[in-house]
Amino acid sequence: MVAKISLGNSLYGAICYNGEKINKEKGRLLDTNKIYNDGTGSVDIKRAFADFMQWMPSTTKTERPMVHISLNPHPDDVLTDAQLTAIAREYMEKMGFGDQPYMVYKHTDINRHHMHIVALRIRTDGSCISDKNNFYRSKEITRELERKYGLRTAEREKVTPDTPLLKIDPSGDLKKQVASAVKIIGMRYRFQTIGEYNAVLGLFNIRCELTDGRVNGREYHGLVYFALGDAGKPIAAPFKASRLGKFAGREAIDGKYEKAKEKINITQTKEKVADALAHCSGKDDFISKLKEKNIDVVFRYTDEGRIYGVTFID
Repeated sequence: MVAKISLGNSLYGAICYNGEKINKEKGRLLDTNKIYNDGTGSVDIKRAFADFMQWMPSTTKTERPMVHISLNPHPDDVLTDAQLTAIAREYMEKMGFGDQPYMVYKHTDINRHHMHIVALRIRTDGSCISDKNNFYRSKEITRELERKYGLRTAEREKVTPDTPLLKIDPSGDLKKQVASAVKIIGMRYRFQTIGEYNAVLGLFNIRCELTDGRVNGREYHGLVYFALGDAGKPIAAPFKASRLGKFAGREAIDGKYEKAKEKINITQTKEKVADALAHCSGKDDFISKLKEKNIDVVFRYTDEGRIYGVTFID
């Protein structure tokens, strides 16, 4: 069983994300602690948020007062709701959240059923449950629960620069595919602008857009990612970079722009492109010869079908 732990400050956002998914019949509310639960499996989002706020101290120095946990059993483990509930309760107890207000949701929007848990980290006196060694403590607890319940051992898939990159499969887990591709692309390619970044992402049916704006007087600068069909149109709601991982965020991508400026040398690529162009018999042959040199090419067309631009991706 794999546990993923995220600390945050958007309690309402976490409740809303899970509640909306549950209320669209893509799961059910399994359990709550110190939060109202009418037993129907649905979520009253405003009521749940109000209940959480009753346990929130009036003052706290903790910048990230809530935790969002996902518990992911192995896909081959078939568990009842009662078993999932018991596992979630034991996990929260052993992690030190047994007396905290929390909600346990079961997500069924993908074949691999899993749980999400939203909880407060801060106690009513303003003190905070430590996140020190969270990863190691959590791993020990999940191993213990695997043994107790006879579960298969599940590990996070390790992503490396050599991990195969494939186009988005509309029938698969879109969020997981987008996250994996974005992470590998960040390891494997160098790019200096959002345009160059999207040229690479587009090879795998992904697009990234900037989301700059102002909310409640505060500026924000973020990114969202779209999974695309072969026609280049979005096939699902966009994913905020924060849902994919820090590697997909604005700060990480802007950092890659800066590093790329120092490392990109286009001389060899220009030579390869010139050689392919000099010896090709047409566009298809040109593309084929570039592919042999590990170079992808993206053509841009007018509405009349004339090429007006091209990007080479080495």
